[in-house]
Amino acid sequence: MAGIAIILDLWRKNPSFCSPHTALHSSGLLSATAAAASAAAAAPFASRFLFGSPKIPVAYCDAGAAITEDYIPNFGKVPGSIFQHDAIKYTTKEYNIELKPLFSAFELRALAMTSLRSFLMFYLPLLEPDMSTEDDDDDFPQDSPEQRRLDLVVPFKKSVKQIVRETTVVTTRRILERLAVHYVSQRMAWKLLKDVPKSATRKAQRGLPTTVYFFRVSRTTLRGHFLGVAASWIVQIGIEIYRYFNRIMNSKEEDSDGVNKAKEAKVLGKKVTGITIRCGASLVFASIGAGIGATTVRPSIGQWIGCAVGDLAGPIVVSFCLDRALHLDL
Repeated sequence: MAGIAIILDLWRKNPSFCSPHTALHSSGLLSATAAAASAAAAAPFASRFLFGSPKIPVAYCDAGAAITEDYIPNFGKVPGSIFQHDAIKYTTKEYNIELKPLFSAFELRALAMTSLRSFLMFYLPLLEPDMSTEDDDDDFPQDSPEQRRLDLVVPFKKSVKQIVRETTVVTTRRILERLAVHYVSQRMAWKLLKDVPKSATRKAQRGLPTTVYFFRVSRTTLRGHFLGVAASWIVQIGIEIYRYFNRIMNSKEEDSDGVNKAKEAKVLGKKVTGITIRCGASLVFASIGAGIGATTVRPSIGQWIGCAVGDLAGPIVVSFCLDRALHLDL
């Protein structure tokens, strides 16, 4: 393509380049150019024949001619300036995909943060004062110290389960990322694995209108947060299926008649539906919250805060609305 543009440029500058006196030379030049192009195209096949087919990683890209606004032609008329030097610039967009380690959830810093968050989640409620008893209430005797002693074993078990669940979700997401890289297009994998806060910062530097910027940040967050929500959905569904089979096995051991499998299957279906709705609400609200945070606060920090708040608020809002709807039906 570049050779054709050069030949046309030379022809415009020197009209005698293709005159009848130089037809033989021009045909020879064109034939030489075609022969060179054919040799260049045949070189990879010859090297493949001689040295085998080496596995060279090739990145998918969007290649196109980036023409400036000064060179946009009118319909039916092509200006001569389009064939000037450097008028057509070919740009190639590369998709750099950086995969995190498969067991990144078990690294020291990540595991420490997960453990701290889980223990605070279940031990902080124990520090709240007990408002059920008052000191000036003499009608009822005070509880003995043995009865008022806090049970620290149950919160510890819940904290350990929460740590295992979060590490499992992160590891499942790493597996989904590798599956996306291998089984979807590289462009789509790049969108799913994109660093969304950095992308929001780059979009803010383009000077986009507020509505366009909000829409693009929300769309990018929707794609980048999808694998995390999918990993959480898979883990929760796996836990419910395990509990379903565990109840069936325990009921067969305790009762000879067994359990009503249809009833248990119906309960499992309701739980799967509820998990799916909550995960979908988490994804949608996280995207909307990221767009709001990026437009009102700084792009990177606002996107991260909005995504986190929307991820937590989405299931709560949907559960509240569903409960209200059920109460109204009753």
